[in-house]
Amino acid sequence: MSVITIENLKKEYSPKSFSKNKILALDGVSFEVGEGEIFGLLGPNGAGKTTLIKILLGITFPTSGGGKLFDRNLNDVKTKSRLGYLPENHSFPNYFSGEQVLYHFGKLGGMSSEDVKRKADEYLNVVGMNEWRKIKIKKYSKGMMQRIGLAQAMINNPDLIFLDEPTDGVDPIGRKEIRDVLLTLKSQGKTIFLNSHLLSEIEMICDRVAILNKGLLIKEGRVEDITSTDSFAFVTSELNNEVYNSLLNNYKAVIQGKTNFLVPANNLDEVNKIIDFLRSQNILIQSVSKEKITLESKFINLIEHKL
Repeated sequence: MSVITIENLKKEYSPKSFSKNKILALDGVSFEVGEGEIFGLLGPNGAGKTTLIKILLGITFPTSGGGKLFDRNLNDVKTKSRLGYLPENHSFPNYFSGEQVLYHFGKLGGMSSEDVKRKADEYLNVVGMNEWRKIKIKKYSKGMMQRIGLAQAMINNPDLIFLDEPTDGVDPIGRKEIRDVLLTLKSQGKTIFLNSHLLSEIEMICDRVAILNKGLLIKEGRVEDITSTDSFAFVTSELNNEVYNSLLNNYKAVIQGKTNFLVPANNLDEVNKIIDFLRSQNILIQSVSKEKITLESKFINLIEHKL
């Protein structure tokens, strides 16, 4: 089931100056997000990510095209109770404590006092903020603000959670804890729409990603497919000169050391032929794996190619 469906979404802004040229924030963007996925939205500054999230939340409206949440139109208010949202650079009243923030947003979401208290107790523990629940927001660090913001996004037990830079300003241990929280939410069937510049974290937890650049969708798919290559990495016993030359000349191998090399292969049949050759030469095969590049490297290559 698709929780989010976007079809040919386009958004134009009128410039503030007297120029007649309109600003095209989104240009025909289409993709789907399935139930129970962690979906990453990537792109450089100005790519249209925030505009897309605002359209999905009903904060702004598309110029053309459209979409659906839970198979309902984006302007259907009945879906709002099923959403959670952590905006980038969020702020709460300084005179609130962390506990009061959750009570306030829970009541705004229509929750009963009993449910708000129960969920506040639960999520303050989940994000590691229980000891700070009575402390005023003005004394919180940036990382603590992110933690309480994440708890706020979860307070109404939403089915779809939008998180904009959720680990910004959080230390490495805190980022690991937040990743664990997101994976737990996924195991509960929640769908998470994640926007982050920390591509290493996106690569660790996201099932699929979409990459935007200048309002255009330039890549979308599973993380493992986007980061995979057509090469296989071999680790073997030490290669003799005959095997070495054969790998270079017959299999177009890229030798990386005395016991490891890369070989281009379009399918497993080609990989098995290389394995058969190595075994025939009494070369011990320690491991064979499909070569991958990092999501960050792929992202940079795609963006630079489109510039």
